[in-house]
Amino acid sequence: MARQIIINSTPQEARVAVMENARLTEIFIERKRGQGIVGSIYKGRITRVLPGMQAAFVDIGLPKAAYLHASDVFAPSDEEDDAGHEDFRSRDVDEVTHPPAESDSQAPPDAAESTPRLPLPAIEERLQKGQDLIVQIAKEPIGTKGARVTSNVAIPGRYMVLLPLDHHLGISRRIADAAERDRLLQAVASVRPNSGVIIRTASEGVSKRDIQADLRFLRKLWRRITKNAATVPAPALLHSDLDVILRTIRDLFTTEVTRVVMDNRRDHQRVLEFMEMVLPNWRRRVELYEHPEPVFERYGIEAQIAKALERKVWLKSGGYLVIDHTEALTSIDVNTGRYVGKTGQEETALHTNLEATRVVIDQLRLRHIGGLIVIDFIDMEKPEHRRQVMSALAEAVKSDKAHTNILGISELGLVEMTRQRTRESLVQRLCEPCAVCAGKGWVKSTATIAHEILRRIRREAVMNAPLQRVVVTLHPTVAAFLRREDPVGVRELEEELRVEIVFHQASHLAADQYEVTAVASAPPPSA
Repeated sequence: MARQIIINSTPQEARVAVMENARLTEIFIERKRGQGIVGSIYKGRITRVLPGMQAAFVDIGLPKAAYLHASDVFAPSDEEDDAGHEDFRSRDVDEVTHPPAESDSQAPPDAAESTPRLPLPAIEERLQKGQDLIVQIAKEPIGTKGARVTSNVAIPGRYMVLLPLDHHLGISRRIADAAERDRLLQAVASVRPNSGVIIRTASEGVSKRDIQADLRFLRKLWRRITKNAATVPAPALLHSDLDVILRTIRDLFTTEVTRVVMDNRRDHQRVLEFMEMVLPNWRRRVELYEHPEPVFERYGIEAQIAKALERKVWLKSGGYLVIDHTEALTSIDVNTGRYVGKTGQEETALHTNLEATRVVIDQLRLRHIGGLIVIDFIDMEKPEHRRQVMSALAEAVKSDKAHTNILGISELGLVEMTRQRTRESLVQRLCEPCAVCAGKGWVKSTATIAHEILRRIRREAVMNAPLQRVVVTLHPTVAAFLRREDPVGVRELEEELRVEIVFHQASHLAADQYEVTAVASAPPPSA
Protein backbone atom coordinates (compact mmCIF):
# COMPACT_ATOMS: atom_id res chain seq x y z
CA MET A 1 0.00 0.00 0.00
CA ALA A 2 1.33 3.44 -0.96
CA ARG A 3 2.25 5.58 2.01
CA GLN A 4 3.05 9.21 2.63
CA ILE A 5 4.93 10.67 5.57
CA ILE A 6 3.92 14.21 6.52
CA ILE A 7 6.20 16.09 8.94
CA ASN A 8 5.28 19.28 10.77
CA SER A 9 8.11 20.77 12.84
CA THR A 10 8.64 23.92 14.86
CA PRO A 11 11.41 24.90 17.32
CA GLN A 12 9.21 23.49 20.09
CA GLU A 13 7.99 20.17 18.68
CA ALA A 14 8.08 17.78 15.74
CA ARG A 15 5.08 15.74 14.58
CA VAL A 16 5.33 12.87 12.14
CA ALA A 17 2.18 11.48 10.49
CA VAL A 18 2.10 8.24 8.49
CA MET A 19 -0.71 8.26 5.93
CA GLU A 20 -2.20 5.41 3.90
CA ASN A 21 -4.70 6.56 1.25
CA ALA A 22 -5.36 9.82 3.12
CA ARG A 23 -5.99 7.89 6.36
CA LEU A 24 -3.82 8.60 9.39
CA THR A 25 -2.35 5.30 10.57
CA GLU A 26 0.35 6.46 12.99
CA ILE A 27 1.32 9.73 14.63
CA PHE A 28 4.57 10.44 16.50
CA ILE A 29 5.10 13.56 18.57
CA GLU A 30 8.38 14.65 20.10
CA ARG A 31 8.72 17.86 22.04
CA LYS A 32 12.01 19.56 22.76
CA ARG A 33 11.16 19.38 26.46
CA GLY A 34 10.65 15.73 27.29
CA GLN A 35 12.36 14.39 24.16
CA GLY A 36 12.07 10.62 23.80
CA ILE A 37 14.87 8.55 25.33
CA VAL A 38 14.02 4.98 24.27
CA GLY A 39 17.10 3.50 22.65
CA SER A 40 19.51 5.77 24.53
CA ILE A 41 22.44 4.04 26.23
CA TYR A 42 23.66 4.96 29.72
CA LYS A 43 26.35 4.01 32.16
CA GLY A 44 24.33 3.42 35.31
CA ARG A 45 25.00 2.46 38.90
CA ILE A 46 22.89 -0.11 40.72
CA THR A 47 21.29 1.43 43.80
CA ARG A 48 19.15 -1.50 45.00
CA VAL A 49 18.88 -5.21 44.30
CA LEU A 50 15.53 -6.76 45.22
CA PRO A 51 15.66 -10.58 45.39
CA GLY A 52 11.94 -10.79 46.12
CA MET A 53 11.14 -9.04 42.84
CA GLN A 54 14.14 -10.43 40.92
CA ALA A 55 14.85 -6.86 39.85
CA ALA A 56 17.22 -4.00 40.49
CA PHE A 57 17.02 -0.21 40.42
CA VAL A 58 19.65 1.66 38.44
CA ASP A 59 20.64 5.32 38.74
CA ILE A 60 21.12 6.61 35.19
CA GLY A 61 20.83 10.31 36.01
CA LEU A 62 17.07 10.70 35.47
CA PRO A 63 14.73 12.00 38.20
CA LYS A 64 13.57 8.44 38.95
CA ALA A 65 15.72 5.34 39.12
CA ALA A 66 15.38 2.95 36.19
CA TYR A 67 13.95 -0.54 36.64
CA LEU A 68 15.99 -3.56 35.52
CA HIS A 69 14.30 -6.97 35.65
CA ALA A 70 16.34 -10.16 35.89
CA SER A 71 15.13 -11.22 32.45
CA ASP A 72 16.73 -8.08 30.97
CA VAL A 73 20.17 -8.75 32.41
CA PHE A 74 22.37 -10.10 29.63
CA ALA A 75 23.45 -13.70 30.10
CA PRO A 76 25.31 -15.50 27.27
CA SER A 77 24.09 -18.97 26.41
CA ASP A 78 26.29 -22.01 27.03
CA GLU A 79 27.36 -22.39 23.40
CA GLU A 80 28.58 -18.80 23.21
CA ASP A 81 32.20 -19.31 24.20
CA ASP A 82 35.22 -17.77 22.54
CA ALA A 83 35.09 -20.29 19.72
CA GLY A 84 31.44 -19.61 19.22
CA HIS A 85 32.09 -16.02 18.28
CA GLU A 86 32.79 -17.20 14.74
CA ASP A 87 29.71 -19.43 14.61
CA PHE A 88 26.50 -17.74 13.44
CA ARG A 89 23.24 -19.59 13.92
CA SER A 90 20.69 -18.20 11.51
CA ARG A 91 17.20 -17.71 12.86
CA ASP A 92 13.99 -15.95 11.87
CA VAL A 93 12.86 -13.01 13.94
CA ASP A 94 9.80 -10.81 13.98
CA GLU A 95 11.56 -7.53 13.31
CA VAL A 96 10.21 -4.93 15.69
CA THR A 97 10.79 -1.39 14.57
CA HIS A 98 9.40 0.67 17.43
CA PRO A 99 8.80 3.34 14.78
CA PRO A 100 9.98 5.94 14.85
CA ALA A 101 9.83 7.30 18.35
CA GLU A 102 11.45 4.24 19.88
CA SER A 103 13.55 2.76 17.07
CA ASP A 104 14.85 -0.80 17.29
CA SER A 105 15.98 -0.49 20.86
CA GLN A 106 15.46 -4.14 21.74
CA ALA A 107 16.45 -7.37 20.10
CA PRO A 108 13.27 -9.12 18.97
CA PRO A 109 12.55 -12.47 20.58
CA ASP A 110 13.01 -15.66 18.60
CA ALA A 111 10.16 -16.56 16.31
CA ALA A 112 11.74 -19.87 15.44
CA GLU A 113 13.38 -22.67 17.36
CA SER A 114 16.27 -21.59 19.56
CA THR A 115 18.60 -23.49 21.84
CA PRO A 116 17.07 -23.94 25.33
CA ARG A 117 19.00 -22.19 28.05
CA LEU A 118 19.63 -23.40 31.57
CA PRO A 119 17.86 -21.52 34.37
CA LEU A 120 19.72 -18.30 35.10
CA PRO A 121 21.24 -17.59 38.51
CA ALA A 122 19.24 -15.33 40.79
CA ILE A 123 19.70 -11.61 40.20
CA GLU A 124 21.42 -11.14 43.57
CA GLU A 125 24.11 -13.55 42.39
CA ARG A 126 24.74 -11.51 39.23
CA LEU A 127 24.39 -7.92 40.39
CA GLN A 128 25.45 -6.02 43.49
CA LYS A 129 24.61 -2.62 44.90
CA GLY A 130 27.10 -0.01 43.70
CA GLN A 131 28.01 -1.95 40.55
CA ASP A 132 28.33 0.01 37.29
CA LEU A 133 26.48 -1.33 34.26
CA ILE A 134 25.84 -0.29 30.65
CA VAL A 135 22.07 -0.26 30.06
CA GLN A 136 19.70 0.84 27.32
CA ILE A 137 16.26 2.42 27.71
CA ALA A 138 13.60 -0.11 26.69
CA LYS A 139 10.52 1.80 27.92
CA GLU A 140 9.97 5.48 28.56
CA PRO A 141 9.08 6.63 32.09
CA ILE A 142 5.27 6.41 32.16
CA GLY A 143 3.19 8.02 34.88
CA THR A 144 4.77 7.40 38.27
CA LYS A 145 7.08 4.66 36.96
CA GLY A 146 10.69 5.19 36.02
CA ALA A 147 12.19 3.99 32.77
CA ARG A 148 12.66 0.28 32.16
CA VAL A 149 16.16 -0.66 31.02
CA THR A 150 17.96 -3.68 29.64
CA SER A 151 21.60 -4.67 29.49
CA ASN A 152 20.89 -6.57 26.25
CA VAL A 153 22.03 -3.62 24.17
CA ALA A 154 20.77 -3.34 20.57
CA ILE A 155 21.96 -0.60 18.21
CA PRO A 156 19.77 -0.02 15.14
CA GLY A 157 21.09 0.93 11.75
CA ARG A 158 19.35 1.41 8.44
CA TYR A 159 19.67 -2.21 7.32
CA MET A 160 20.41 -4.14 10.48
CA VAL A 161 20.45 -4.11 14.27
CA LEU A 162 23.77 -4.78 16.00
CA LEU A 163 23.62 -6.91 19.18
CA PRO A 164 27.13 -6.29 20.51
CA LEU A 165 26.84 -8.74 23.43
CA ASP A 166 25.13 -11.53 21.47
CA HIS A 167 26.52 -13.89 18.84
CA HIS A 168 23.54 -14.98 16.74
CA LEU A 169 22.51 -13.97 13.25
CA GLY A 170 18.81 -13.22 12.74
CA ILE A 171 16.80 -12.16 9.71
CA SER A 172 13.38 -10.58 9.46
CA ARG A 173 10.71 -13.10 8.53
CA ARG A 174 9.13 -10.36 6.42
CA ILE A 175 11.83 -11.11 3.83
CA ALA A 176 10.11 -14.06 2.17
CA ASP A 177 12.26 -14.81 -0.89
CA ALA A 178 14.60 -17.72 -0.06
CA ALA A 179 17.35 -16.65 -2.47
CA GLU A 180 17.33 -13.10 -1.11
CA ARG A 181 17.50 -14.39 2.46
CA ASP A 182 20.53 -16.54 1.62
CA ARG A 183 22.24 -13.60 -0.11
CA LEU A 184 21.76 -11.31 2.87
CA LEU A 185 22.87 -13.93 5.38
CA GLN A 186 26.05 -14.57 3.40
CA ALA A 187 26.75 -10.83 3.06
CA VAL A 188 26.71 -10.43 6.83
CA ALA A 189 28.33 -13.76 7.75
CA SER A 190 31.28 -13.09 5.44
CA VAL A 191 32.26 -10.09 7.57
CA ARG A 192 32.31 -12.37 10.64
CA PRO A 193 31.65 -9.70 13.27
CA ASN A 194 32.30 -10.62 16.90
CA SER A 195 28.70 -9.78 17.75
CA GLY A 196 25.09 -10.60 16.93
CA VAL A 197 23.17 -9.10 14.03
CA ILE A 198 19.52 -8.87 13.01
CA ILE A 199 19.00 -8.22 9.32
CA ARG A 200 16.12 -5.78 8.91
CA THR A 201 13.37 -5.75 6.31
CA ALA A 202 14.82 -2.58 4.78
CA SER A 203 17.90 -4.53 3.63
CA GLU A 204 15.93 -6.44 0.97
CA GLY A 205 17.49 -5.73 -2.43
CA VAL A 206 20.33 -3.66 -0.96
CA SER A 207 23.87 -4.26 -2.25
CA LYS A 208 26.40 -6.29 -0.28
CA ARG A 209 28.63 -3.23 -0.06
CA ASP A 210 25.91 -1.11 1.59
CA ILE A 211 24.96 -3.93 3.96
CA GLN A 212 28.54 -4.34 5.14
CA ALA A 213 29.10 -0.59 5.37
CA ASP A 214 26.09 -0.32 7.70
CA LEU A 215 27.50 -3.08 9.87
CA ARG A 216 30.95 -1.49 10.02
CA PHE A 217 29.39 1.82 11.05
CA LEU A 218 27.45 0.16 13.89
CA ARG A 219 30.51 -1.69 15.17
CA LYS A 220 32.50 1.57 15.14
CA LEU A 221 29.70 3.25 17.09
CA TRP A 222 29.72 0.51 19.71
CA ARG A 223 33.50 0.79 20.13
CA ARG A 224 33.07 4.53 20.73
CA ILE A 225 30.34 3.86 23.32
CA THR A 226 32.44 1.35 25.27
CA LYS A 227 35.49 3.59 25.14
CA ASN A 228 33.43 6.44 26.56
CA ALA A 229 32.00 4.16 29.26
CA ALA A 230 35.50 3.30 30.43
CA THR A 231 36.37 6.94 31.12
CA VAL A 232 33.24 8.64 32.52
CA PRO A 233 31.77 8.10 36.01
CA ALA A 234 28.24 6.79 36.43
CA PRO A 235 25.58 7.94 35.92
CA ALA A 236 26.28 9.17 32.40
CA LEU A 237 24.62 9.27 28.99
CA LEU A 238 26.76 7.35 26.51
CA HIS A 239 24.66 7.51 23.34
CA SER A 240 21.39 9.12 22.23
CA ASP A 241 19.34 7.81 19.35
CA LEU A 242 18.38 10.05 16.43
CA ASP A 243 15.56 12.54 16.84
CA VAL A 244 12.08 11.63 15.65
CA ILE A 245 12.51 13.11 12.16
CA LEU A 246 15.72 11.26 11.29
CA ARG A 247 14.44 8.07 12.96
CA THR A 248 11.48 8.30 10.62
CA ILE A 249 13.77 8.28 7.59
CA ARG A 250 15.89 5.46 9.00
CA ASP A 251 13.05 3.20 10.12
CA LEU A 252 10.01 4.00 7.99
CA PHE A 253 11.31 5.14 4.62
CA THR A 254 10.76 1.98 2.53
CA THR A 255 9.82 1.35 -1.10
CA GLU A 256 6.15 1.70 -0.07
CA VAL A 257 6.68 5.37 0.83
CA THR A 258 5.91 7.49 -2.22
CA ARG A 259 6.93 10.81 -0.68
CA VAL A 260 7.87 12.68 2.47
CA VAL A 261 6.39 16.16 2.86
CA MET A 262 8.06 18.58 5.28
CA ASP A 263 7.14 22.13 6.23
CA ASN A 264 10.41 23.25 7.85
CA ARG A 265 13.28 24.31 5.58
CA ARG A 266 16.02 23.58 8.11
CA ASP A 267 14.75 20.07 8.88
CA HIS A 268 14.21 19.48 5.17
CA GLN A 269 17.90 20.18 4.58
CA ARG A 270 18.89 17.91 7.48
CA VAL A 271 16.88 15.07 5.98
CA LEU A 272 18.44 15.57 2.54
CA GLU A 273 21.92 15.43 4.06
CA PHE A 274 21.02 12.30 6.04
CA MET A 275 19.57 10.64 2.95
CA GLU A 276 22.71 11.44 0.99
CA MET A 277 24.44 9.00 3.35
CA VAL A 278 21.80 6.26 3.63
CA LEU A 279 19.38 6.59 0.67
CA PRO A 280 20.91 8.87 -1.97
CA ASN A 281 18.70 7.59 -4.80
CA TRP A 282 15.50 8.47 -2.94
CA ARG A 283 16.22 12.12 -2.14
CA ARG A 284 13.77 13.27 -4.82
CA ARG A 285 10.89 11.80 -2.80
CA VAL A 286 11.42 14.41 -0.07
CA GLU A 287 9.42 17.59 -0.69
CA LEU A 288 9.43 20.97 1.02
CA TYR A 289 5.91 22.22 1.74
CA GLU A 290 5.64 25.99 1.26
CA HIS A 291 1.89 26.74 1.10
CA PRO A 292 0.33 29.19 3.59
CA GLU A 293 -2.21 26.62 4.86
CA PRO A 294 -0.68 24.51 7.69
CA VAL A 295 0.45 21.17 6.31
CA PHE A 296 -1.48 19.06 8.86
CA GLU A 297 -4.68 20.92 7.99
CA ARG A 298 -4.14 20.58 4.25
CA TYR A 299 -3.89 16.78 4.59
CA GLY A 300 -6.73 16.48 7.11
CA ILE A 301 -4.43 15.27 9.86
CA GLU A 302 -5.48 17.67 12.63
CA ALA A 303 -9.08 16.47 12.47
CA GLN A 304 -7.98 12.82 12.54
CA ILE A 305 -5.78 13.43 15.60
CA ALA A 306 -8.76 15.02 17.37
CA LYS A 307 -10.88 11.94 16.61
CA ALA A 308 -8.13 9.69 17.96
CA LEU A 309 -8.63 11.29 21.39
CA GLU A 310 -12.36 10.49 21.52
CA ARG A 311 -13.92 7.51 23.29
CA LYS A 312 -16.27 6.58 20.46
CA VAL A 313 -15.05 5.35 17.07
CA TRP A 314 -17.65 4.88 14.32
CA LEU A 315 -17.60 1.92 11.93
CA LYS A 316 -18.64 2.35 8.31
CA SER A 317 -21.64 0.06 8.82
CA GLY A 318 -23.08 2.30 11.54
CA GLY A 319 -21.70 0.30 14.47
CA TYR A 320 -19.14 1.79 16.81
CA LEU A 321 -16.40 1.10 19.34
CA VAL A 322 -16.08 2.59 22.82
CA ILE A 323 -12.48 2.75 24.09
CA ASP A 324 -11.90 3.24 27.82
CA HIS A 325 -8.65 3.29 29.79
CA THR A 326 -8.13 2.16 33.38
CA GLU A 327 -5.01 1.75 35.48
CA ALA A 328 -4.93 -1.99 34.75
CA LEU A 329 -6.16 -2.33 31.17
CA THR A 330 -7.83 -0.85 28.11
CA SER A 331 -11.35 -2.04 27.31
CA ILE A 332 -12.89 -1.88 23.85
CA ASP A 333 -16.62 -2.40 23.56
CA VAL A 334 -18.10 -3.31 20.15
CA ASN A 335 -21.68 -2.16 19.47
CA THR A 336 -24.04 -2.52 16.48
CA GLY A 337 -25.22 1.07 16.84
CA ARG A 338 -27.29 2.10 13.79
CA TYR A 339 -26.50 -1.11 11.88
CA VAL A 340 -29.49 -3.52 11.88
CA GLY A 341 -28.37 -6.09 9.29
CA LYS A 342 -30.58 -7.92 6.81
CA THR A 343 -31.19 -11.49 7.90
CA GLY A 344 -31.03 -11.66 11.68
CA GLN A 345 -29.25 -10.86 14.92
CA GLU A 346 -26.47 -13.45 14.45
CA GLU A 347 -25.61 -12.10 10.99
CA THR A 348 -25.63 -8.53 12.33
CA ALA A 349 -23.28 -9.47 15.18
CA LEU A 350 -20.89 -11.32 12.85
CA HIS A 351 -20.74 -8.49 10.31
CA THR A 352 -20.12 -5.85 12.99
CA ASN A 353 -17.48 -7.94 14.78
CA LEU A 354 -15.60 -8.68 11.56
CA GLU A 355 -15.56 -5.01 10.64
CA ALA A 356 -14.44 -4.11 14.16
CA THR A 357 -11.35 -6.37 14.12
CA ARG A 358 -9.57 -4.24 11.52
CA VAL A 359 -10.57 -0.96 13.17
CA VAL A 360 -9.52 -2.16 16.63
CA ILE A 361 -5.97 -2.90 15.49
CA ASP A 362 -5.82 0.39 13.57
CA GLN A 363 -6.85 2.26 16.72
CA LEU A 364 -4.29 0.45 18.88
CA ARG A 365 -1.56 1.52 16.46
CA LEU A 366 -2.80 5.08 16.07
CA ARG A 367 -3.36 5.64 19.79
CA HIS A 368 -0.17 3.79 20.86
CA ILE A 369 -2.18 1.63 23.25
CA GLY A 370 -0.23 -1.15 24.96
CA GLY A 371 -0.44 -3.47 27.93
CA LEU A 372 -3.52 -5.60 28.66
CA ILE A 373 -6.44 -5.07 26.28
CA VAL A 374 -9.91 -6.62 26.57
CA ILE A 375 -12.21 -6.54 23.54
CA ASP A 376 -15.92 -7.11 24.20
CA PHE A 377 -17.26 -8.39 20.89
CA ILE A 378 -20.99 -8.71 20.30
CA ASP A 379 -22.21 -12.15 21.46
CA MET A 380 -22.29 -14.81 18.75
CA GLU A 381 -23.92 -18.19 19.21
CA LYS A 382 -22.22 -20.13 16.40
CA PRO A 383 -18.68 -21.44 17.06
CA GLU A 384 -17.86 -20.99 13.36
CA HIS A 385 -18.62 -17.29 13.60
CA ARG A 386 -16.32 -16.98 16.62
CA ARG A 387 -13.56 -18.68 14.67
CA GLN A 388 -14.08 -16.25 11.79
CA VAL A 389 -13.74 -13.26 14.10
CA MET A 390 -10.59 -14.63 15.73
CA SER A 391 -9.10 -15.38 12.31
CA ALA A 392 -9.87 -11.84 11.15
CA LEU A 393 -8.30 -10.40 14.29
CA ALA A 394 -5.14 -12.48 13.81
CA GLU A 395 -4.93 -11.31 10.19
CA ALA A 396 -5.36 -7.67 11.19
CA VAL A 397 -2.55 -7.95 13.75
CA LYS A 398 -0.07 -8.81 10.98
CA SER A 399 0.05 -5.13 10.03
CA ASP A 400 1.11 -4.18 13.56
CA LYS A 401 4.85 -4.22 14.22
CA ALA A 402 4.43 -4.23 18.01
CA HIS A 403 4.51 -7.64 19.67
CA THR A 404 1.01 -8.88 20.43
CA ASN A 405 -0.40 -11.99 22.07
CA ILE A 406 -4.07 -12.86 21.52
CA LEU A 407 -6.01 -15.37 23.61
CA GLY A 408 -9.15 -17.13 22.41
CA ILE A 409 -12.63 -15.68 22.49
CA SER A 410 -14.68 -16.58 25.57
CA GLU A 411 -18.30 -17.68 25.74
CA LEU A 412 -19.18 -14.09 26.64
CA GLY A 413 -17.49 -12.74 23.52
CA LEU A 414 -14.46 -11.36 25.37
CA VAL A 415 -10.98 -11.46 23.87
CA GLU A 416 -7.91 -10.79 25.98
CA MET A 417 -4.72 -9.63 24.30
CA THR A 418 -1.46 -7.94 25.21
CA ARG A 419 0.43 -5.44 23.09
CA GLN A 420 3.97 -4.22 23.57
CA ARG A 421 4.10 -0.86 25.32
CA THR A 422 7.29 1.18 25.27
CA ARG A 423 5.98 4.70 25.76
CA GLU A 424 2.98 6.83 26.58
CA SER A 425 -0.27 6.45 24.70
CA LEU A 426 -1.49 9.29 22.51
CA VAL A 427 -3.96 10.34 25.20
CA GLN A 428 -1.22 10.42 27.83
CA ARG A 429 1.04 12.41 25.52
CA LEU A 430 -1.54 15.04 24.51
CA CYS A 431 -3.90 15.20 27.49
CA GLU A 432 -3.81 15.57 31.26
CA PRO A 433 -6.25 14.61 34.03
CA CYS A 434 -9.36 16.78 34.19
CA ALA A 435 -8.99 19.49 36.83
CA VAL A 436 -12.68 19.16 37.71
CA CYS A 437 -13.10 15.39 37.94
CA ALA A 438 -9.44 14.64 38.90
CA GLY A 439 -9.19 12.16 36.07
CA LYS A 440 -12.21 10.05 37.10
CA GLY A 441 -14.13 10.93 33.96
CA TRP A 442 -17.19 11.92 35.98
CA VAL A 443 -18.33 15.09 37.73
CA LYS A 444 -21.09 15.65 40.27
CA SER A 445 -24.44 16.49 38.74
CA THR A 446 -25.94 19.95 39.21
CA ALA A 447 -28.68 18.47 41.42
CA THR A 448 -26.12 16.76 43.65
CA ILE A 449 -24.16 20.00 44.08
CA ALA A 450 -27.35 21.97 44.81
CA HIS A 451 -28.46 19.59 47.57
CA GLU A 452 -24.92 19.57 48.96
CA ILE A 453 -25.09 23.37 49.23
CA LEU A 454 -28.42 23.25 51.06
CA ARG A 455 -26.96 20.79 53.56
CA ARG A 456 -23.96 23.07 54.02
CA ILE A 457 -26.25 26.09 54.65
CA ARG A 458 -28.07 24.10 57.34
CA ARG A 459 -24.77 23.11 59.00
CA GLU A 460 -23.44 26.69 59.04
CA ALA A 461 -26.68 28.05 60.46
CA VAL A 462 -26.79 25.48 63.27
CA MET A 463 -23.09 25.67 64.13
CA ASN A 464 -22.95 29.50 64.13
CA ALA A 465 -26.38 30.50 65.47
CA PRO A 466 -27.71 33.07 65.79
CA LEU A 467 -27.21 34.27 62.19
CA GLN A 468 -28.65 37.12 60.18
CA ARG A 469 -27.89 35.65 56.75
CA VAL A 470 -25.92 32.99 54.88
CA VAL A 471 -24.16 34.11 51.69
CA VAL A 472 -23.44 31.44 49.09
CA THR A 473 -21.04 32.15 46.21
CA LEU A 474 -21.66 29.55 43.49
CA HIS A 475 -21.58 28.83 39.77
CA PRO A 476 -24.45 30.39 37.75
CA THR A 477 -25.64 26.96 36.57
CA VAL A 478 -26.17 25.77 40.14
CA ALA A 479 -27.81 29.04 41.13
CA ALA A 480 -30.23 28.75 38.20
CA PHE A 481 -31.05 25.17 39.20
CA LEU A 482 -31.92 26.20 42.77
CA ARG A 483 -34.13 29.05 41.53
CA ARG A 484 -35.83 26.88 38.91
CA GLU A 485 -36.09 23.47 40.53
CA ASP A 486 -36.31 24.10 44.27
CA PRO A 487 -37.37 27.68 45.10
CA VAL A 488 -39.86 26.40 47.69
CA GLY A 489 -37.15 24.35 49.40
CA VAL A 490 -34.92 27.42 49.74
CA ARG A 491 -37.77 29.52 51.23
CA GLU A 492 -38.69 26.74 53.65
CA LEU A 493 -35.06 26.47 54.75
CA GLU A 494 -34.96 30.22 55.40
CA GLU A 495 -38.10 29.99 57.55
CA GLU A 496 -36.83 26.95 59.44
CA LEU A 497 -33.43 28.43 60.21
CA ARG A 498 -34.68 31.99 60.52
CA VAL A 499 -31.92 33.33 58.27
CA GLU A 500 -31.77 35.07 54.93
CA ILE A 501 -30.12 33.00 52.17
CA VAL A 502 -28.33 35.10 49.53
CA PHE A 503 -26.88 33.64 46.32
CA HIS A 504 -23.95 35.39 44.58
CA GLN A 505 -23.14 34.02 41.14
CA ALA A 506 -19.46 33.62 40.17
CA SER A 507 -18.74 32.30 36.70
CA HIS A 508 -15.02 31.89 37.48
CA LEU A 509 -15.84 28.99 39.81
CA ALA A 510 -16.13 25.41 38.58
CA ALA A 511 -19.62 23.95 38.76
CA ASP A 512 -18.81 21.92 41.89
CA GLN A 513 -17.07 24.81 43.69
CA TYR A 514 -18.86 27.10 46.11
CA GLU A 515 -18.26 29.20 49.23
CA VAL A 516 -20.67 29.52 52.18
CA THR A 517 -20.23 32.52 54.50
CA ALA A 518 -22.19 32.93 57.73
CA VAL A 519 -23.08 36.51 58.71
CA ALA A 520 -23.82 36.84 62.44
CA SER A 521 -26.86 38.69 63.75
CA ALA A 522 -26.23 42.15 65.13
CA PRO A 523 -26.09 42.08 68.96
CA PRO A 524 -29.08 43.65 70.75
CA PRO A 525 -28.53 47.30 71.78
CA SER A 526 -27.22 47.74 75.32
CA ALA A 527 -29.64 49.14 77.90
